[in-house]
Amino acid sequence: MESDQLYNEIVSFCQANSDEATVLKYARYFKEGYDAYGVPTAAYLEKVSELKALETISLQDILACAHRLLKSGKYEETSFVISLIEGYKKKFDAQTFTAIEKWFESGISNWAHTDFLSGNVLPYFFLKKIIPLEKLNSWRTSPYKFQRRCVPVTLIKLLKTTSDLNVLFEMINPMMMDNERVVHQGLGWFLREAWKLKHEETEDFLFRWKDDSARLIFQYATEKMGKTERVRFKKTRI
Repeated sequence: MESDQLYNEIVSFCQANSDEATVLKYARYFKEGYDAYGVPTAAYLEKVSELKALETISLQDILACAHRLLKSGKYEETSFVISLIEGYKKKFDAQTFTAIEKWFESGISNWAHTDFLSGNVLPYFFLKKIIPLEKLNSWRTSPYKFQRRCVPVTLIKLLKTTSDLNVLFEMINPMMMDNERVVHQGLGWFLREAWKLKHEETEDFLFRWKDDSARLIFQYATEKMGKTERVRFKKTRI
């Protein structure tokens, strides 16, 4: 299937299955705005499965039409791109990662797409050693806040692959003074999951930043701790 045909197939499906009630139902979860068709979840998942089963669609077809789908701003069009590419992991190479890096310029602009990409697509590049982890270094200072959020959220899937969590802590160290709430949430989420695995190493890192980093990071990071454990990470009053 040519990329133009795939693009038209997805857009036509979304238009035919739009539902304003579904848009209203989910809009409250997106503070940045929610521009969607309102395609019901069941219909969306069925269409994704249908497209994934087609042998005529290639990874290159998806990448070729990704920019047009992403830049529309329509929630489901971006969702299709991420869902479809997830099915082609075994075809990933370094060029695939380079293509994905550009998606934040085009339209990855909410927490849901960011976390889906970070949890279901990006970790594969590092778990299979297609590219080195250092490729995420430039993402830490990206002008796009959701690309920055991707760094800690992607690292969650790598927590159980190393015996030395300090390697991952050093990855997020330059981000601990980020000024965006969505990044704070991602950092806190990562640190909470790290703490579940290794209390001491994680707490050492948290103590290093407790008087300087955003409190929201610590709110998330200490969520599973007991009350007496959490109080240790309160900001020191001068």
